[in-house]
Amino acid sequence: MTPQEIFDALTEKFGSDSIVALNSETIDPWIEVAAESIADVCSFLKTEDKYKFEMLANLTGVDYLETDPKLAKKFPYEPHLEVVYHLLSISLKHRVTLKVVLPRWKDNEEGKLPEVPSVAGVWGIADWHEREAFDLVGINFLGHPNPLRILCPDDWEGHPLRKDYEFPLEYHGVRAK
Repeated sequence: MTPQEIFDALTEKFGSDSIVALNSETIDPWIEVAAESIADVCSFLKTEDKYKFEMLANLTGVDYLETDPKLAKKFPYEPHLEVVYHLLSISLKHRVTLKVVLPRWKDNEEGKLPEVPSVAGVWGIADWHEREAFDLVGINFLGHPNPLRILCPDDWEGHPLRKDYEFPLEYHGVRAK
């Protein structure tokens, strides 16, 4: 099954407000899904016999920001975050990539993390992937069963894979070199 066929079926089922775009001009084609629809779309793709995406191979957060003022002028993207979902159907031998585009800050309020529904209820492994994306990129997954940091200590401030993250000079009295 091709990404175009999946895109067409999803658009028919969920509408163009939920299924935003298809980019098939890349090595790894992807379908953009509206944030509020991602859990419903994923549940459909897993349970529908025609698709059977029984495996979430990867979920990651990506920060599209250029912090160098000279390079920012030519940066081809508006600053934003993305959540990327790589789905596999082992039984039907096909795959698809989904993306959710989020603002860097919820309501354009710096420090207020953007939100997307959790898919941990669809695939159990999403629990770990979403915790990592929360911890390192700063994306809140609504309805997540255990929204705790997974790599950084509980009292760590900020999200280290954000492009504008400033590493602290000191942590609990230990200075960085």
